[in-house]
Amino acid sequence: MLKRKWLISTAACVLICLFWSFLYSLGTGGSLNMLESALQDRVMVQSDAERAPHTDINIIKIDQKSLEALGQFPWDRGMYAELITMLAEAGAKAIALDVVLAEPGNNPDSDAMMAEVMRKYPNVILPVVFNFKARQNAPGEMETESILYPADTIGAGRNQVGHINVMQDNDGTVRMLTVGLEATDGEVVPAFSVKLANYLLDAGNQVQWKEKESAWYRGTERIPLNNRSQIATEFYTKPREEITLQTGYDSQSFVDVYTGEIDAAYYENKVVLIGPYAPGLQDEYLTPLSTTLKMYGVEIHANMVQSLVAGKFLTKASAPVNYSIIIAMTLLSLLLFERFTGIKAFAVYGAVALLFLSGWVLSYFMKNYFIAVTYPFLSLSSMFIFTVVMHYVTERKERSRVTNIFGRFVPRTVVDEMLASGEEVKVGGQRRDISVVFVDIRGFTPMSEKLQPEQVIQVLNEYLDICTKAVFKYNGTLDKFIGDGVMAIFGAPISQPNHPEMAVRAALEMKRQSAELEERCLREIGVPVRFGVGVNSGPAVVGNIGSEMLRLDYTAIGDTVNLSARLEANAKPGQILISEETLARVQGIFKTESIGEIKVKGKEKPVLVTEVVGAVDVESASIERRDGEE
Repeated sequence: MLKRKWLISTAACVLICLFWSFLYSLGTGGSLNMLESALQDRVMVQSDAERAPHTDINIIKIDQKSLEALGQFPWDRGMYAELITMLAEAGAKAIALDVVLAEPGNNPDSDAMMAEVMRKYPNVILPVVFNFKARQNAPGEMETESILYPADTIGAGRNQVGHINVMQDNDGTVRMLTVGLEATDGEVVPAFSVKLANYLLDAGNQVQWKEKESAWYRGTERIPLNNRSQIATEFYTKPREEITLQTGYDSQSFVDVYTGEIDAAYYENKVVLIGPYAPGLQDEYLTPLSTTLKMYGVEIHANMVQSLVAGKFLTKASAPVNYSIIIAMTLLSLLLFERFTGIKAFAVYGAVALLFLSGWVLSYFMKNYFIAVTYPFLSLSSMFIFTVVMHYVTERKERSRVTNIFGRFVPRTVVDEMLASGEEVKVGGQRRDISVVFVDIRGFTPMSEKLQPEQVIQVLNEYLDICTKAVFKYNGTLDKFIGDGVMAIFGAPISQPNHPEMAVRAALEMKRQSAELEERCLREIGVPVRFGVGVNSGPAVVGNIGSEMLRLDYTAIGDTVNLSARLEANAKPGQILISEETLARVQGIFKTESIGEIKVKGKEKPVLVTEVVGAVDVESASIERRDGEE
């Protein structure tokens, strides 16, 4: 039984591991992965002090104010050339224009102005856009359909471009910075933010692609990218956050700088990003900081720049590590929850879950390391639920088994009543008022001599079956078989106010049912098999008696039991003898004949004994009562 239970639990453990591992292997799709991302978002939220924006990163906004003053988009490229020239001449460290200029403009002179700017100021960065195939061959792949470089009329060099692709997760949220993308010619195009971050980093910490190792480095530190060349980005500003002493990137309207209202010298030694900052320009995305308010693309690039400068790279655990955690949590659950049951199991589950979640949070804050949380936690919970159900089913089976076993000693109705009452059957004895019945076969020894052993057993079983059914019919408890004798208790373990009556009725039932057996034995073997029955009522110690560690018997002991046995020993074949105490309790219910006083073993004085002949007819008893009243 125990081995079978462990086999079932082990099989369930394996299936649970495989199930959650399979779901994890499906990748970033599905609500569970969204939950995983949401939990990571909550942990990564920083306080205002922690997310203070970099003071050398500035944003020039193409906002509604600028659109109203300079006209609707797209603008003439000469305006960008003029503004960039102003900033470059004022000493800006780097200038990034987050506006796609992939096609030649309508005004060739304006393109020529931009080309001159690009030639004269190498610290100007223009965007490259990668267009990916709508249907990829496999999860995680990023097969390119086309790449939009700045138009040839602008003449941007390869060192003056960076991709501006903002990758969204399946829930539409931007969490990752794609450090570099591979072009169709094999060249790796760094992100917009990589190009700008290098202007804020010293020579020893530059972000660069090492082709020999096929890896990105920040200085000597390898950047822990996923299989899509991505790293989680930290966010230092909330969407559209205005600048204060500690929050929001320093930002101004395009028109204010372009018209000279804000002096270009303000941007000396700054990294400047110029980009759309108005809803109608369709360059806004959800971020972990808000599920409703979107952040403009230029803000996201600014945050990505600062993430690279800070160098606080978040590492997500690899698939093998997460698979190992799922397996470990499931096995731990199996070992713990097979050992602990009930309330203890719930307490252990809560403690393990709390420790795991605490370790998950600490691994991020101390090591910038994220392990999967949803799948290991669900594997823990699944195994917990399984073991709780298993314990319940096992307990129900055991209860049913014990009930069936106990049901062989007492009637099913008594068993059900005991279970419904919720009372414990205590180890040890209780003083109870009961009636005890002893039954024995008269003529069993001569019968045994005439029959084969198999026939003896058959007759004995028929006799015992008659006794057992009679006891159960009247809600008695079959105490034990003693050779060819039977001991039964009435009034325990469930109290019966009329237990003396039930005991005598059971004895009469045995006498009635044994008539056929007696006749058959007389006909077949020439020896009548008849019962002798003794019944006594009174106090006795009833309970589980024996070795608590090895074996217990539910029985009754005391003088009441002894006298019942003595009465049975003195009963002639077919006689039912009852004591004076039992007679007093069943007076008027049965037809009786006084035997008188007899000397029994164990008693100094003779005891008054009465034979029960049969039950009083109900109609006759009523007539007698009426006659008595008259």
